[in-house]
Amino acid sequence: MRLKFPTRLSRLLADPFAFQQQILSGLESPFGSDQPDRGQGSPARRLVEVTGFGRNPGNLRMLEYVPPRPAGRAMPLVVVLHGCMQNAPDFDRASGWTALAREHGFAVLYPEQKPSNNSNLCFNWFRPSQVTRDRGELGSIREMIAFASERHSIDADRVFVMGLSAGGAMAAALLATYPDLFAAGTIVAGLPFGSARDAMSALHVMQNPVQHTPDEWAQFVRNVSPDAGSFPAVSIWHGASDQVVAIGNAEASLSQWLALHGLDWAEAKDDRRNGASRKRWQDSRGRTIVELVTLDDFGHGLPVRSTCATRNPSNETDRFMLPASVSAPEAMVHSWRLDQR
Repeated sequence: MRLKFPTRLSRLLADPFAFQQQILSGLESPFGSDQPDRGQGSPARRLVEVTGFGRNPGNLRMLEYVPPRPAGRAMPLVVVLHGCMQNAPDFDRASGWTALAREHGFAVLYPEQKPSNNSNLCFNWFRPSQVTRDRGELGSIREMIAFASERHSIDADRVFVMGLSAGGAMAAALLATYPDLFAAGTIVAGLPFGSARDAMSALHVMQNPVQHTPDEWAQFVRNVSPDAGSFPAVSIWHGASDQVVAIGNAEASLSQWLALHGLDWAEAKDDRRNGASRKRWQDSRGRTIVELVTLDDFGHGLPVRSTCATRNPSNETDRFMLPASVSAPEAMVHSWRLDQR
């Protein structure tokens, strides 16, 4: 049985409780067709589906974009994780990631959720069976990265991950579970690793962030990566007016990663520009290790600009792609030095 939701997403976003109830129905009803209908002539044909990349324990789809590569040169890889009610092609079109990859010469990998796993296409970041090392959806994404790295001569020191909402929570799980795999990652409108263990607690924490000390947050990560010698740099983005995932979750994520890096809140460098507040924590060499970007009067979604993305307001996916004075994908490209060949 496949659940159908006639209510438009715009109405759900206007009523956070209704939105949560909609998500809950998908979390608890993992039935449906494995193939979203993309129609003919989709602009997402820039992305190529890859099969046979491994055991695929999480039953995910793999799509990628790989630009021409100069002979003898390894290229960086960016793993992009979509949010609920989204798919890889639409997310890519609206965010502009492959356009940036083509311009700057890095590969893009999109894991994509299937309706048979979650009828609302959310990554199951809250289920321990799906975010355990080398198991479930996390294991599938790890296999995709390994497969892409071998096929395309990926620079192992320049693998990055970003995710939006449920994808942001899954990005946090990847950074926590495979800290040696990533140079850096970005959590957009997401949640900290370890904040939920089932669907009901996931829905609760979205609006009611869990209260833990920084060391308690860090321990969730140390429990799954006890031998980690170091951790990746992490950037956390959140809208100050997010009514779907409370901004307190960004603050919890910040506490988690500051503690893991041994950084103190008081050491932050502050600046404001283009309607955004940015706090940065740097290492002894002046490199930003942890940052928090808070966008004024901004809701639940990915900040994009028309210069880097094509939005279609009638597309439900694009309702989470919000016009802003700053483009998160462009900022990531610059922060990760992907614009420097």
